[in-house]
Amino acid sequence: MRRILSAWDKELFLNVATRSWPAAEPVLPRLSRAANHGLLWFGVAAGIAAVGGRTGRRAALRGAGSLAVASAVVNTIGKGAVRRNRPVLDSVPVIRRLSRQPGTTSFPSGHAASAAAFAAGVALESPRWGAAVLPVAWSVAFSRIYTGVHYPSDVAAGMALGAGAALAVRGLVPTGRQLAVPPTPRADAPALPDGRGLFAVVNEVSGPPPLLGPPAERLRGALPEAVVEECSEDDDLAEMLEKAAQQAAEAGGALGIHGGDGSVSLAASIALRHGVPLLVSPGGTYNHFALDLSIESIDDAARAVREGTAIAVDVARVTPTGAAAGKEAGAAESTVFLNTFSIGVYPDLVRYRERWSRRVGSWPAGVLAALHVLRTSAPIDLEINGRRHSVWMLFAGNGAYRSIGPAPLRRRALSDGQLDVRIVPGSPYARTRLLAAALTGSTTALLRRMRIGGVEPGTRLAFDGEVAPAPRELVIDKANEALTVYRPL
Repeated sequence: MRRILSAWDKELFLNVATRSWPAAEPVLPRLSRAANHGLLWFGVAAGIAAVGGRTGRRAALRGAGSLAVASAVVNTIGKGAVRRNRPVLDSVPVIRRLSRQPGTTSFPSGHAASAAAFAAGVALESPRWGAAVLPVAWSVAFSRIYTGVHYPSDVAAGMALGAGAALAVRGLVPTGRQLAVPPTPRADAPALPDGRGLFAVVNEVSGPPPLLGPPAERLRGALPEAVVEECSEDDDLAEMLEKAAQQAAEAGGALGIHGGDGSVSLAASIALRHGVPLLVSPGGTYNHFALDLSIESIDDAARAVREGTAIAVDVARVTPTGAAAGKEAGAAESTVFLNTFSIGVYPDLVRYRERWSRRVGSWPAGVLAALHVLRTSAPIDLEINGRRHSVWMLFAGNGAYRSIGPAPLRRRALSDGQLDVRIVPGSPYARTRLLAAALTGSTTALLRRMRIGGVEPGTRLAFDGEVAPAPRELVIDKANEALTVYRPL
């Protein structure tokens, strides 16, 4: 059997070597060289991360991690387990041969393993990006036979090993699709066929430049009877949302917002005040709330509003205690947030990141902002529920977050009535502790209400990515299941 397989392997190699492939000659050798040391895939990962939003960044990271595992297995175990000689190049045309021939053993193909690992890792996180990467991965794997450096069985074994590495990484770090959608009670909301009764505002300032065409046009295409307004830098987003919410209330319809988390929080507060359901369409850089609703695109949002599938979610509120004294919960002085609140160094990080992101991009701006904050900032003193603390940062999440590995990734539920409070205390080794806390991020407490006082003038706070001056004293609490939002089934 072994001889039969070996003969079949060599025969298939000769068939590829002796057949004319005119379209492949200018492409495959270059592609094979580009994949040396994974450089091609790291470049592809950078591109996906730059344009793919949070899902793209997770897909790129998973692909790169899967590649690293596959490469380590091939180079430490695979190459030494089967010491097979490379194919003889006599039958391979000179124009196809690589200028520098590999010096390692032939089995398995490291290039094929890396290609399959990267493509499978990306596809497990994002099938759309996986479909885009797969043809390139297949071409790289085939190029190793085409250029004469591997037998077909070397390539097949490498691809199987790479796919296995991607599955192993998924077993250790589940994908976003493996995480269960946060359980949330169903709510009544009108089904709006073709968007009739939906009054939506598109915040053109939010997020990176769109790659698939203007979002307002795509929203109108998906929901042709919806009223869609575009908010530019010269417009007042709050005023436009107020007008749209009033129209939605009169028509018995819904308010829609296409924008980032800050825009969504503003729209949520206005939807609450007018008593209308909210449709969220992801148009920002991170889109945390939209993704927790399993809405990754305009098409997801349109499907939910057409079918009328909705849930009731918690809303968290920040209320200055002086303004809120003697008033009912949910008064106009309260600021709504749907994801996170923080006070300490994080608001400064957001402020610097936003200032630099338009010039250098979101990722580089985030790195530069973090370095600047670590170098120039210091802990602040706060009174938290009556006790004095020195803290680098206080974080409060709207709902308890699930963590995989070091970081909080997704909420356990969108209507649990809890605040996920995490505190990074100041210390003699403050910056070292801040970096360690960023990696460990342990939960301090799950609360329903928290009072913060003793805030020094000039201190800033952040909620859902927006930065504002902090009041001297404030209360953070929850309005349970207060907001109705559309979510696709």
